[in-house]
Amino acid sequence: MPIDIKCKGSDKKCMPRVFSGDDGDFARSIARLNPTNPFLPERIACEKEALGREFDSRGAQWNMLPPDEKQHPNHVRLTARAEEVLERARKVWSSSGRVGAEDARLYEELAGFWLYQRYALKFDAVIRSGLEGGGSGGAMAFYAAFRADAQRVLALPGLHVLETQPIPHLFACAFQIRRAFHHIFRSLVGGSAPMAKLRAAIWQSIFTHDFNRYRRVLYARMGDFATLITGPSGTGKELVARAIAWSRYLPFDPRRGGFTDDFSEAFFPLNLSALSPTLVESELFGHRRGAFTGALADRAGWMETCPASGAVFLDEIGDVDATIQVKLLRVLQSRTFQRLGDTSTRRFDGKIIAATHQDLPALIRAGRFREDFYYRLCSDMIRTPSLREQLDAAPDDLSGMIRFIAERMLGPDEAQAFSSAAVGWIERNLGIDYGWPGNFRELEQCIRNLLVRGDYRPADIGGAGDTATGHWWTLAREGRLTADQLLGHYTRMIHAQTRTIEATARRLDLDRRTVKARLVASK
Repeated sequence: MPIDIKCKGSDKKCMPRVFSGDDGDFARSIARLNPTNPFLPERIACEKEALGREFDSRGAQWNMLPPDEKQHPNHVRLTARAEEVLERARKVWSSSGRVGAEDARLYEELAGFWLYQRYALKFDAVIRSGLEGGGSGGAMAFYAAFRADAQRVLALPGLHVLETQPIPHLFACAFQIRRAFHHIFRSLVGGSAPMAKLRAAIWQSIFTHDFNRYRRVLYARMGDFATLITGPSGTGKELVARAIAWSRYLPFDPRRGGFTDDFSEAFFPLNLSALSPTLVESELFGHRRGAFTGALADRAGWMETCPASGAVFLDEIGDVDATIQVKLLRVLQSRTFQRLGDTSTRRFDGKIIAATHQDLPALIRAGRFREDFYYRLCSDMIRTPSLREQLDAAPDDLSGMIRFIAERMLGPDEAQAFSSAAVGWIERNLGIDYGWPGNFRELEQCIRNLLVRGDYRPADIGGAGDTATGHWWTLAREGRLTADQLLGHYTRMIHAQTRTIEATARRLDLDRRTVKARLVASK
């Protein structure tokens, strides 16, 4: 390969150019691809730019399709091309280390991409083992091979990446990226635009919008940023929280050949609406013996048990007692807490993730939620879309969601036939425009009902008109409801999401007596 000569400034000192022609274009494309969010359209555009005529358009929008255990042909081609370009670059690399800053940057980006792709499937095997109970903190047999490859491609004269980002850190980053991709892609079902937006938002919550800054500095500081997940009940807020918790950065210890923690043991969920304030405090902060009736021994809470790489998930944060809000605010501000009945100060180094279906600003206005606590929670916010939003954007997603649920209950062989029958039943009996007020949770219950009884009857089906198979949403579109009937059914749908008359009244900007009257009249 001919060596281009690049002159530096006015001193006329020249040095060989590492990349030229097509290799330079490819390296620049990879440098643009690396920091992109894999769930945004820009990612596919970068892959197409890098491969040019070799780009395979079949299934190219992989980030909008159901997960596949195999690597997409475009990823295979990108990895092979990256290896070829790296080898050519190494052959012309200056032995004196006199390499231009831009060439050095492009080379680092290309080497990082190749290392990640080369070991992606090996990391996948570790992730599956962790989810099946095999642990992810044990020995990583392929670290030695990763280290040898990293030294071969990155330990070059004039290249300083290993001084600022040692190989164990690069290994840990690669594993984290793969875990995040796995949990986001496989935990959330659907290829609609709202679901793609949700996946992209989760990725950004984990890595921020600037991946390079994250890799340099923020990877060790994301516990300082609380995440607030909002959205209707039944839309998978806990799935989102778990994906974030299981995708946090885990330091790699080369001396023991394993990660410091097991990602599958890093999620500590607590539903705040299901327990009394005293029990909530005990679960969160722990207690000393005798702190309250029934406290027969000292006990550590989630804040103490959770490691620095883990996350405590506070579900239904809008229902938390005011005194607990103050204690949680202290955790977010100073990272400290005390057990119930104890004066010793302890430190929390993990991450706080909270979720609610309620309107927190409205609760603040009503004096039921602290404003300072809210602003500590909302440094990072994610909203989960309703099932109806997803299906409005991509109606065909319904069959994929049903198949996903059915496979967990029946296995893949039996699920296919059942899924087709279930879709047909829903279209005939509920209608394609059914509102799904219970969201994905209601869809799961619908499938269970169909499996057991071959039938499913939502609470508000057939409440208007003389058609037992017609849902109010369909009847409204057909103009077959009176104004009172329409308002009544809509009120019931909101009440199914909020679960309380007071919250429904706030959402609809109505008096609670009006809401109660509509609920009674629409039964």
